[in-house]
Amino acid sequence: MAKLDSLQKRLDLAEEASKGLIDSTTPGFGKLVDADMETVSTRMKALQTQQQLAIQALNIANQAPQAMLQLFR
Repeated sequence: MAKLDSLQKRLDLAEEASKGLIDSTTPGFGKLVDADMETVSTRMKALQTQQQLAIQALNIANQAPQAMLQLFR
């Protein structure tokens, strides 16, 4: 019986230690996910800005030949 009590006590201690680890690491994981999402969001905004600038550059480049054609009309 003493052996079972000893094993139960060790299991209880291991369970408490595991719960402590889970409680201490969970907020850290949350912060890592938040930081990663912020990085991804910033990168996406930068790519969207590049895309908008490229579209504007193409519009400007397409307007130049049209302006030249109008001079000859």
